[in-house]
Amino acid sequence: MRRREFIVLLGSAAATWPRAARAQSAAIPVIGYLGSESPDLFASRLRAFGDGLHETGYDEGRNLAIEYRWAEGHNDRLPGLAADLVSRAVAVIAAPGSLASALAAKAATKTIPVVLEMGADPVAVGLVPNLHRPGGNLTGVTSLNAEVGPKRLELLHKMVPAATSFALVVNPTNPKNAEATTADLRPAARALGLELHVLHAATEGDFDGVFTSLAQLRAGGLVIANETFFASRSEQLAALSLRYRVPAVHQSREFAAAGGLMGYGGSVAQSHKAAGVYTGRILNGEKSGDLPVQRVTKVELIINLRTAKVLGLSVPLDILGRADEVIE
Repeated sequence: MRRREFIVLLGSAAATWPRAARAQSAAIPVIGYLGSESPDLFASRLRAFGDGLHETGYDEGRNLAIEYRWAEGHNDRLPGLAADLVSRAVAVIAAPGSLASALAAKAATKTIPVVLEMGADPVAVGLVPNLHRPGGNLTGVTSLNAEVGPKRLELLHKMVPAATSFALVVNPTNPKNAEATTADLRPAARALGLELHVLHAATEGDFDGVFTSLAQLRAGGLVIANETFFASRSEQLAALSLRYRVPAVHQSREFAAAGGLMGYGGSVAQSHKAAGVYTGRILNGEKSGDLPVQRVTKVELIINLRTAKVLGLSVPLDILGRADEVIE
């Protein structure tokens, strides 16, 4: 090959390399991840979500890019973050861990597939018309965390049988979730002959006020609502329940492991992994409206016996027998 021909060929190849690189980059799908909290608080959920993606053949940084948007605990930021993901024309929006995230994603687009993950019933809150064939652009995973709310109250009542009133704390910045949780627990309290006080906490600064008010209300214990804002701060809430000597129940194992009395709820790892699998299946060509909303049915009861002793409580044998884990 003559030198001139070689130089022309080399120049031609060099000109095509950027185009080839861009084409390869464009071939990698991009999904949006709409988180109501921060990445450090969602670390275990992100790992489970990534495991689900891996099951369907996708790994971030290898053949998938993820645009993350974090509301840092401010639900009012979610609509703007969802709109930004829509403007970037992502292939799928994952809105895991929060009803507020799912509602924001639904309001932002009717065409981009949305994969939700939450404890509330998506039919009851108006996200989908039917669990088996949701239609439209939404599907995802729901756990039993909302449905077991009344059971949390019942378990707490058995632990503190002499109490005649209990409290429920909800996040007012997630109004649909707060209303649904309150609507579930009020009749449950009446059926048990209990008075239920509903308290609000929208920021970490509200937590101390919630716990100090329990003594004034003479509440025998506290039910912490199924809510991402609370779940992401399980350790802080557990520490406060010990400091104020309050029998409390929350959805997560982390709450009991950190010193809370009881954790009772669906497996977060299982539901987030399932959301990752659904996201991958949509990337592989399945339609979101044809994928039934999955229900994660695994519910775990974790009891912290050390905390029960500190609080002077005797754990009934029937509750001990049902526990998936006992922390001694």
